[in-house]
Amino acid sequence: MTAAQADLSAEFLETPEALRIDRPEVADGAALWRIAKDSEALDLNSSYSYLLWCRDFAGTSAVVRAEPGGRPVGFLTAYLRPERPHTLLVWQVAVDGAYRGRGLAARLLDAVAARVTAEHGVTGIETTITPGNTASERLFTSFATRHGATVEREVLFDTRQFPDGPHDPEVLYRIGPLQHTA
Repeated sequence: MTAAQADLSAEFLETPEALRIDRPEVADGAALWRIAKDSEALDLNSSYSYLLWCRDFAGTSAVVRAEPGGRPVGFLTAYLRPERPHTLLVWQVAVDGAYRGRGLAARLLDAVAARVTAEHGVTGIETTITPGNTASERLFTSFATRHGATVEREVLFDTRQFPDGPHDPEVLYRIGPLQHTA
């Protein structure tokens, strides 16, 4: 664990409830699927995909665990872009309804960004957000502000590109370069 991770974890554990940020494990896949399904905001992937995320992308993803027991109550899934290995693409962020409004999504994003920056030299974050998803817009623009980064936006996938019916466009948010503070 790097000093940045330890600092984030220590700050996080000062919340009134015993919560901690951790790497996901395969056993967490079902809980991540449930949290995503219950969010009613995310595109729900197959339960199989959440198991794979927990197995293959644990190093670039995170869960928030409630103690005792370590039950996942939030998650962030992400991966390093193969063509841009210093760019982290954040796939999904979700927090169980009972734990929303506590800044957990921002803490997950900060913790993962600190970890992948220390381990892989990440200098930028990308994500896609559908128009009108103000919670995600606020999450990522405030992240950019905290890290002294700019935000560029462009439509990545237009509505017509989705083969399975109506889908809002996916707007790509490029955040960087990141200015990490010690």
